[in-house]
Amino acid sequence: MPSGGKPRRSASAIFADTASGHHLLTVHGYSRTKGVPTGERVKSRPFAIGGHRWRIDYYPNGVRAEVADYVSLSLMLDEDEDVAAAPAVKAQYDIRLAGEAEEEEEEGAALASSPVDDFTPGRGWVYTTFVSREELEGSEHLRNDSFTVRCDIVVVRDYRAEDAAVAFVSVPQCDLRRDLAGLLETEKGADVVFEVGGETVAAHRCVLAARSSVFAAELFRPMKEGNADAGVIVRVEDMKPEVFKALLRFAYTGLLPETRKEDQDVTCQHLLVAADRYGMRRLKLICEEKLCECINVGSAAIVLALAEQHRCEGLKKACFDFLAAPANLRAVVATEGFQHLSRSCPSLMAEVITMSLGIT
Repeated sequence: MPSGGKPRRSASAIFADTASGHHLLTVHGYSRTKGVPTGERVKSRPFAIGGHRWRIDYYPNGVRAEVADYVSLSLMLDEDEDVAAAPAVKAQYDIRLAGEAEEEEEEGAALASSPVDDFTPGRGWVYTTFVSREELEGSEHLRNDSFTVRCDIVVVRDYRAEDAAVAFVSVPQCDLRRDLAGLLETEKGADVVFEVGGETVAAHRCVLAARSSVFAAELFRPMKEGNADAGVIVRVEDMKPEVFKALLRFAYTGLLPETRKEDQDVTCQHLLVAADRYGMRRLKLICEEKLCECINVGSAAIVLALAEQHRCEGLKKACFDFLAAPANLRAVVATEGFQHLSRSCPSLMAEVITMSLGIT
């Protein structure tokens, strides 16, 4: 005890070095996979999280006879088995049906209380009764004969001990997204104004240039002499104001606009076109992924034309997968959207005809 009589206080902590991420797996043509025998699986393509390669095994009729009425899923470490001396990979994980909108939380935060399991090459952990087929088939998660699961993984690399004043300091999560959203909403420091559909929208050139090479080229081209301090005005043609505002919001925050469920597919169609126009690849892929889940008789032809015009191969394959059902194809051919497709994308008609001949 120090001479003053006051006890000395100390603190230490153990830190886990982690890497996290998530993977979305969509099962297309669910009804056709019901013919897979119990105990047999369909493997997903490998994906990388935390410096390791993983895959999800899908058992449409359960992993064994006792759970034949359930869909089973397993998470596997999909790496070479010849590294026998390599230590097991320690990880936390969770697999769940993907909802309408994923929670906006720090990657892996929801797994804070999950156990740390050991994974070795070719071996993993099984959700034996992930969801009953009856429950899945009666839920909103199964749409257009497809459903999506989300797999979150936190890889625990090692542990280290450090002296730290952990009892006195609490570091909040990064609030950059909130701050940038406030910057866009308040227009503080804005140095460019967009005119779109009769409305004006103020923004910040540096933010947009950092997020889009198209914005960078458009907003930082040489300005006329004597006009360097003047506000830049850019006219945006052929785009609705609400779509352009949603594009800017994504550029600042990485978030999509909140829309009603019935408006989601139309919103994603417009945003996909805008994202392609401004070279925002991640936004384009997000819209493409969501549109894959919204394909129906009324939208299939329009979405297929959109996929062809904007080079969305995944979305195009999803449309053809939907049209592979004879009943769907006959219903789509009778829509106005199909007539538009035949006029706007005549090259696609040969593919549609070839496919129809193969399924009739």
